[in-house]
Amino acid sequence: MNSALATPLHAASDPIAVARQVLEIEARALHHVITRLDAAFTTAVDKILACKGRVVVSGLGKTGHIARKIASTLASTGTPAFFVHAAEASHGDLGMVTRDDVILALSHSGESNELMAIVPVLKRQGAVLIAMTGNAASSLAMQADVHLYAGVEMEACPLNLAPTASTTAALALGDALAVALMRARGFTLDEFALSHPGGALGRRLLTLVRDVMRTGDAMPAVAETVTAMEAMREMSRGMMGMTAVINARREVIAIFTDGDLRRAIEKGVDLRVTPIAQVMTRNPRTLHADQLAAEAVEVMERSKVNQLLVVDNQGVLAGALNMHDLFRAKVV
Repeated sequence: MNSALATPLHAASDPIAVARQVLEIEARALHHVITRLDAAFTTAVDKILACKGRVVVSGLGKTGHIARKIASTLASTGTPAFFVHAAEASHGDLGMVTRDDVILALSHSGESNELMAIVPVLKRQGAVLIAMTGNAASSLAMQADVHLYAGVEMEACPLNLAPTASTTAALALGDALAVALMRARGFTLDEFALSHPGGALGRRLLTLVRDVMRTGDAMPAVAETVTAMEAMREMSRGMMGMTAVINARREVIAIFTDGDLRRAIEKGVDLRVTPIAQVMTRNPRTLHADQLAAEAVEVMERSKVNQLLVVDNQGVLAGALNMHDLFRAKVV
């Protein structure tokens, strides 16, 4: 064992020094797992990809919490999975497991009585058993179809007892497994969005431009034949800081914004008689209604604008939106 790592954490009185030592121990633990990664990891990925059922993740105590998180990560990234508590499995919950499932059993020691008690039943059912332990010679590792090593040289706990570095290693290895499966399945952004419909993430991934854009009378628009003054009145009515300028076929030919208005005033333009064509901005940036609202945010930020017009495939005005609309929809 590295002598530097063997220094008791309680020997340091500075909390920052203790924190750094904990993080260094856990970082070394991850490096240790990386160096021990082998073909068994690829086999585990292949077994799960071939699974016709679901991945059942099980563990006990602190490792059980890690197992629950791994199950959640798998499920949200394209691999159907759920958590079964190892102690409850022997009392009825094992009925959730079928021969088509893959069992991912976590135990740092690899000698958990609760897990070992259900191994014979799993073997009899024919389910694939993948063990994640810190001991390749443990009973669980030896009975498993595939063993993933998640061992560490020492815990970050000053007594070298409380699961700290070992749970970090198991969690990271579980994340690696989930991401490898995600890549292998070609899991897409749309699929990710469908499994995350709630909260800010769901709003960003699922909200379309059509869901937030203004239409009808709420969408300021003027004909290309009006004066700048008439365009300014329409812009004020719409309260969007702009108005679309359209032709007789309602195709968007330009936009007239607050910025255009300020520049016209600075030049001394007589808004009452000046045609809008002389002060408007031609060929404005536009979106389609079926694009993601998150794309509208990206276009606005990249182009340094606060408003966008929405058109159909023929360039006909279909809607309008500004940054405030995106704020209200909580897309930003």
